[in-house]
Amino acid sequence: MYVKVTKSGPRKYVQLVEAYRDENGRPKQRTIATLGRLDKLGDELESVVEGLCRITGRSLPDKPAVSFESSRALGDVWALTQLWNALGFEQLRKAFRGTRHSIQIEALIRIMVMNRLTSPDSKLGVLRWLETVCIPGVGSIKKVDHQHLLRAMDALNTQRDAVNDKVTELLRPLIDQELSVVFYDMTTIRAEGLTEQDEELRQYGRSKDGGIRRQVMLGMVQTAEGLPLYHEVFEGNTAEVKTLQPTLKTIIERFPVKRIVVVADRGLLSVDNLDELKQMTLPNGQPVEFILAVPGRRYSDFEPILEPLQRTVFDSADAEVITETHWQEQRLIVAHDPVRAADETVARDARINAIEEEAQRLAEKLIRQDEGKTTRGRKLSDGGATARLYKEVSESSLAKIVRIDLKSELFSYDIDEKALKRARLMDGKLLLVTNVKDLSPTEVVKHYKSLADIERGFKALKSDIEIGPVYHRLPERIRAHAMICFIALVLHRVMRMRLKAAGSEHSPMRALEQLRRIQYHQATLGGSTVTGVSSMSREQLDIFKALSIEKPSVGPDNLIV
Repeated sequence: MYVKVTKSGPRKYVQLVEAYRDENGRPKQRTIATLGRLDKLGDELESVVEGLCRITGRSLPDKPAVSFESSRALGDVWALTQLWNALGFEQLRKAFRGTRHSIQIEALIRIMVMNRLTSPDSKLGVLRWLETVCIPGVGSIKKVDHQHLLRAMDALNTQRDAVNDKVTELLRPLIDQELSVVFYDMTTIRAEGLTEQDEELRQYGRSKDGGIRRQVMLGMVQTAEGLPLYHEVFEGNTAEVKTLQPTLKTIIERFPVKRIVVVADRGLLSVDNLDELKQMTLPNGQPVEFILAVPGRRYSDFEPILEPLQRTVFDSADAEVITETHWQEQRLIVAHDPVRAADETVARDARINAIEEEAQRLAEKLIRQDEGKTTRGRKLSDGGATARLYKEVSESSLAKIVRIDLKSELFSYDIDEKALKRARLMDGKLLLVTNVKDLSPTEVVKHYKSLADIERGFKALKSDIEIGPVYHRLPERIRAHAMICFIALVLHRVMRMRLKAAGSEHSPMRALEQLRRIQYHQATLGGSTVTGVSSMSREQLDIFKALSIEKPSVGPDNLIV
């Protein structure tokens, strides 16, 4: 006899069937019993099975115990681990040889770097994040606590020179050895806390986002391809012009390039800087070349040069014009965009008109008050009118054009026509000072405009990697935090370069978000442990291919216990 499922209409029935042969020896079947509808069978069938076992003297096998562990994110940290190893960053452990630390410094640093790229959080937050991920290659770490992470940061700062040397060594194969166009810029990182430390880095200074804040300053050097080369942390009130020369010397010492063209933003141009740059040379005796943008505060120095160019070249231009002249024995490249110039002029005139209308309104109210006429609102004084207009002028960035006499007892203002003429002369222009001899004016402008890429690097540091605000108090911890974020940015940019080269439309963060959906699973079945990885979509497989790494596989060393 055997069990058979038969179908009658849309329903299925379970039957006990006997096979036999008829008188002629032909095989036949007959139904012994119908046990019921398949979709209705429940515990009652269990009692039938148990009864049959009792009659035959057999026993039912025990049901295996099954338990499931919480799934953990694998795909994103897998990809980052593969990139970490492909770039050789596992060699950082050599920088910590000979130290007294018994913990695995390189593995802990890798954990913190990956956290910045996947789910940036505080060091305590890293511990919570570790409970949700399966990081390949760190299963030998039995326990990670807050003190382990802080000790790893202390070791990273103590061995900072050795780590920088190793990072430099790992980045060298990725750099053009014939011509390295170096982009340098600085940004501010907000810092929290009111305590004061020895050699304090957190100082009050003008933030890039506006306002005066307690902060640290971060200077960074990148290649033309957007690959970070070096970073340095400065006190929050450090002048930008004082950071360029020492940083540039470090790059010259660390990277054996034959030629360096430094491209820097407007905040770094000064006569002192130019003199220092002209004195600097590479080890092979070649001078350091530079492309520096002229800051707006220095535009008045170039007015005698720009006025004839405006009359003879720029006034008749209907498209962008790039021309060249000289300033202080250096090449001066001037780019003029007539469309942008017109937009800037119109926008400024609109702000000036709004200021004049507000000034007229305030003046009329003062006159009506003097005549004894009733006016709306509170009574206005000359000093109050002056303060209101000064605020409007300051917020409109017109203080150099709209002059307000704050010392006068009567409300008055004046439009500085000379300053307005100078401002209109500068509209739509980009001024670059350079000593590079073999680049055309157009190529010089193109190199400078590539500086926007380092701004994207700072944006990634602040938004994706979330370098700030900094909650660490000790200077050494702040420097270690900056180093962790710098290494994270290196991985971010390498991902960006590989995705772009493969024609992928994914950004690094979007790619990691897609890969994060690949989960690691673990179950225990009857005393045996079974592990596996969730299925992968075509989009996820394409990301692995674009990054030139293998898809995930499960091994015994994947999970942090």
